[in-house]
Amino acid sequence: MSDVIEPMVHEDRLPGHESKLEPKPDWEPRYAGSDRLKGKVALVTGADSGIGRAVAALFAREGADVAIAYLCEHDDAKETKAIVEGEGRKAIVIAGDLGDKSFCDQVIQRTVDELGALDILVNNAGEQHYDEDIRDITEDQLKRTFQTNIFSMFYLTQAAMPHLKEGSAIVNCTSETMYKGSPGLLDYSATKGAITAFTRSLAKNLVEQGIRVNGVAPGPIWTPLNPSGGQPPEKIPEFGKSTPMKRPGQPNEVAPSFLFLACDDSSYMTGQVLHPDGGNTSST
Repeated sequence: MSDVIEPMVHEDRLPGHESKLEPKPDWEPRYAGSDRLKGKVALVTGADSGIGRAVAALFAREGADVAIAYLCEHDDAKETKAIVEGEGRKAIVIAGDLGDKSFCDQVIQRTVDELGALDILVNNAGEQHYDEDIRDITEDQLKRTFQTNIFSMFYLTQAAMPHLKEGSAIVNCTSETMYKGSPGLLDYSATKGAITAFTRSLAKNLVEQGIRVNGVAPGPIWTPLNPSGGQPPEKIPEFGKSTPMKRPGQPNEVAPSFLFLACDDSSYMTGQVLHPDGGNTSST
């Protein structure tokens, strides 16, 4: 019998689909491609919407075929697939629970079988649930958040190892909450601390194989994650306004950090974390 905690899908009855979010996040790449990922195959988790969609779009513009792994937002995933194909690249969509190791194994195998290789693994999928009182975090929620946010990274990396080679790259999505804390996101912040430690440790573990591992720690970015229970409704109008830039970021302002770490531009970087956060981390 599986010990995987079932997904807490839209527990707050709020939009989890980018197609229903207003205003719409900006995912479109801001510049022409220059073949920085030409001939590469990338797997991007959580690529149906938000940061993941922007990363998939930018990677495709730079020449990569993209596997799109996501939970259940099929309309959003279909749109991301169309975006990748609109850039002239191949795309596949794979729906399921990344908190389940067997599904992670399937994701890697399908990527290799259908796209022919795996050069870049982007561990971006995540979930968060707002609780001001630590006693309100249930055992199931705690396990679920860790399954999605950090266990999946172990599962996917384990399954990917036979296919990665010298020159491959892994980019993990951590968060500013790992550095500055968040009183209402205790379990989420804890997973992001684990992701940062995992990134730095895995980088040292794989460096002799020529595989680079880095991370991106976004600040408040306008995606479906926060309106879908990641923040209380009354906080959404002020979302991101406390940053030095006085606004939330957009997914296409984060995606270039993933591109930089995935391509040869960052060939002398491993175990590092970039901070597209509107100045938040530097101001703490």
